[in-house]
Amino acid sequence: MTKDNVAAKTALVISAHAADFVWRCGGAIALHAAMGYRVTVVCLSFGERGESAKLWKQPGMTLDRVKAARRAEAEKAAAALGVHDLISFDLGDYPLRLTDEDKYRLVDVIRDVQPAFMMSHSQYDPYNTDHMYATQVALETRMIAQAWGHNPGQKVLGAPQLYLFEPHQTEQMGWKPDVFLDITSVWDRKRAAIECMEGQEHLWEFYTRVAENRANHFMRNSGGQSGGRAAKYAEGFQSVFPRTVDEL
Repeated sequence: MTKDNVAAKTALVISAHAADFVWRCGGAIALHAAMGYRVTVVCLSFGERGESAKLWKQPGMTLDRVKAARRAEAEKAAAALGVHDLISFDLGDYPLRLTDEDKYRLVDVIRDVQPAFMMSHSQYDPYNTDHMYATQVALETRMIAQAWGHNPGQKVLGAPQLYLFEPHQTEQMGWKPDVFLDITSVWDRKRAAIECMEGQEHLWEFYTRVAENRANHFMRNSGGQSGGRAAKYAEGFQSVFPRTVDEL
């Protein structure tokens, strides 16, 4: 697939917190950006209360300073990945909550982007309910964006696939990947983005190992020793909706 063939294609990531898109789908973002996709990332919050422990341990830390640090990290990571547009809703976290107006704002983004595919979190996450709430919001706003009666005159959304990226404790989440994406060619970009998230340095090596493990699964499912192509790093995703095909 050439860059010219996808010059007009777009993708949308709905991330509960400012770092989630980096750990969980940074490779997919970088890979599609390299192919010419315009990838928009919406961060519903900065993760300032629940995902910034390293920052809060510093003397005299304030909520505004934590937010500023998280915003700067996310912007730097987005640039490393080739994100077309990073949109920060700044809605707070732990818990994350959206009003109807917040949802309509997200619907406007979805309709403006017209994504070929969307990405968000697993549908169940007992360790971080912000994550599964973000996906509930993603499904609800995708539905509204498809409705002809919502803001008539706007271009309605088609039916983009929603891919659920890998949660932190996979076995506890009921998450079952049905897609493995080889991100070896852009791993350097994802690793650079990971290292931008200085407030969560303890996760750098963890998500490197996840990518290595998923590369093993990519190879086994693409033929393995029977001729499957080699991969050093990959990401896994679970698709929500059926994929329509003409040939298997």
